[in-house]
Amino acid sequence: MIKSRYYTNLAGMTPDYYAVRDFFVRLGYSEYIYARWDWMITHSYLDHSAINKIKLWEDACGIVGIVTFDTRLGTAYCLSLPEYAYLKKEMLLYAEQNLREGDEFSVVIADDDVDFQFIAHELAYVATPHAEHDAIMYLEHADLSYTLPEGYTIVSMADRYDPYEYRRVLWKGFNHEINGEGPLVFNDEERATVDFEMLRNNVDLSLKLAVVSPDGHFVSYCGMWYDPSLDFSLIEPLATDPDFRGKGLAQAVVLEGMKRVKALGAKTVLVGSNQPFYYAIGMFPYKVSTIWKKKRDNIRS
Repeated sequence: MIKSRYYTNLAGMTPDYYAVRDFFVRLGYSEYIYARWDWMITHSYLDHSAINKIKLWEDACGIVGIVTFDTRLGTAYCLSLPEYAYLKKEMLLYAEQNLREGDEFSVVIADDDVDFQFIAHELAYVATPHAEHDAIMYLEHADLSYTLPEGYTIVSMADRYDPYEYRRVLWKGFNHEINGEGPLVFNDEERATVDFEMLRNNVDLSLKLAVVSPDGHFVSYCGMWYDPSLDFSLIEPLATDPDFRGKGLAQAVVLEGMKRVKALGAKTVLVGSNQPFYYAIGMFPYKVSTIWKKKRDNIRS
């Protein structure tokens, strides 16, 4: 018998967090994978007030389906184990009523999930021109060699746990300074946020890698996620300080991460992107998930 319930209203490493993570590991590859869940659950942009709107479907063996969002309301993901795909109509009806952000709502549907596409079509959804793209590296065939400019090194957060440098490289690398937001303001609250994100189960600090410049700053960063029960890894996030771009640092730190997860047993590495950078280092287009909206909402957009 299938029952549904709400996710806990408590943030952090709760029993529900672990139960959902176990579900994503059982599900394997999908448009929303275990590493995305791990990244979201302690992300500084996560809307903690909305996590109780995540909904779970369970049988006697545990979670078989979930409706969730990614840090903020407005876009939904409806996922189930294959034998429970019939739940997706119920899931989508729930999501459109409860995961809206004001007037905005969309749902992400994998392009090869034809049954869910028909469900969405029946409920007056149409595909938009917008999509999420995954790229893949097949490690068995990959050339993972790289060189660094003289004076630059790669360290992990296990080697050098430095919350300030971690936040600094992401702040710069995601162009917050270029966009006029000023230098990073780092305080005890920011440090605690990094500790909450990094110092917990399911985070392998030896896979959180940074390129260090000759003056000691982190100038490129790549986070790798790997679960030994699966054969794929994920890149999230990747960022390089604008003052240090064009030196091959991002390529080096990504390839070093790939070397490490390959040594742990990963066969492939995924990234949620179709940026030319990833194709240039040997990754291939893999899967596409299209964003669908109600017909009236799609016309407005």
